[in-house]
Amino acid sequence: MKSRIFTVITLLAALALPTRCLAQEHKQKLPHYTVVDLGTLGGSYSLAGGISNTGWVEGYSTLPDDYYHAVLWRNGKIMDLGTLGGPNSDSGWPPSDSGDVAGGSETGAFDPYAENYCAYNDNLICLPFFWRHSTKKMTQLPTLGGNNGYGAGVNDFDIVTGNAENTTKEPTCAGTTQVFQFEPVLWIHGRINQLPNFPGDPVGAAWAINNFGQATGYSGDCVNAYHALLWQNGKAINLGTLGGVMGNVGIDINNYGQVAGVSDLLGDVYYHGFLWTWGVMTDLGTVPGDVSSDADGVNDWGQVVGGSYDAAGNSRAYIWQNGVMTDLNTLIPPNSPLYLLEANGGINDWGQIVGSALQISTGDTHAFLLTPVYGQPAEATDNAPRPHIVVPENVRRAVQQRRPFGSFKGGPIWPR
Repeated sequence: MKSRIFTVITLLAALALPTRCLAQEHKQKLPHYTVVDLGTLGGSYSLAGGISNTGWVEGYSTLPDDYYHAVLWRNGKIMDLGTLGGPNSDSGWPPSDSGDVAGGSETGAFDPYAENYCAYNDNLICLPFFWRHSTKKMTQLPTLGGNNGYGAGVNDFDIVTGNAENTTKEPTCAGTTQVFQFEPVLWIHGRINQLPNFPGDPVGAAWAINNFGQATGYSGDCVNAYHALLWQNGKAINLGTLGGVMGNVGIDINNYGQVAGVSDLLGDVYYHGFLWTWGVMTDLGTVPGDVSSDADGVNDWGQVVGGSYDAAGNSRAYIWQNGVMTDLNTLIPPNSPLYLLEANGGINDWGQIVGSALQISTGDTHAFLLTPVYGQPAEATDNAPRPHIVVPENVRRAVQQRRPFGSFKGGPIWPR
């Protein structure tokens, strides 16, 4: 079975790679954006984890009782995807163009090892799921024999990325809640296939996948993500680093094989978002005045979005284009009720951007959707730069802990 799955991926890549060429550099000036507050399921928190080219927005939201559920938004309406029997579920990468979703959900059973794999601090077993829009049904995906796993990206052929536990105890997990190894996997039509780690690394996770079967993620030990990886033709390719050692992750990948992610700088104190293009890793830098950044999404134009952070941890969403990082808060109406914290949901090929924002009037965190108004460059609008808001501590903590890759989904909190 393993060789057959790799053959399918190899054939897809072999057909595609020789005929592909890198998208032309996006020369258009940055546009003005309209802003939509996507709302919640009745609670005070929601996050948009991804957007498809057909306008489906995937993410999760709190209910009035503060439990989290995976959701889909479309045309201003929110759909509760439910759970696999437990109180919480979430999803954090773009859905397929048909609205199919992958994620992680708690069951009603307690994990005998109390690993807290879904990071909700209730020690319930956490399982990967696939939710098919046509049937409105959430289906449990298999693990590698262990109790827990997590689904992440899904492409238009319903190949799902993620990670899953095996039954091997991992010594580098000492001092954490994690006990067993968790490995990068693909699920193809519900069947699990383990991907290789970088040689010597015991654990890892696959986060995103494109329509040619190329996937990205990381491998390392239980506390450090040493290697940002691209999986192609069944092989793990090390993307390199920006000088650091302990925090290097591929987060998103477009159909041209470009990878957006985050890498520690020399000394492993600060980290920057990167764009990797066929062997070359570009440091995206930060918004002026900030010290760290991450890259959460890349579209087929090579536009990158994510979050930029000052020394106190205050974040602001950005777009990177033509070598320049721009605070997205300067490209929306100055009277917007939302302050854009992080574009952690990525960007589609139409230029729509999703992520998390501070609702200024309430202090709540809500998912947002930005839609570009082409033909109306930001320079031609009456937009004025918005002040850099000091984000409340509880909001900073929530964004960091519940971001799509921040809780590691099988392992300790990362990046910090």
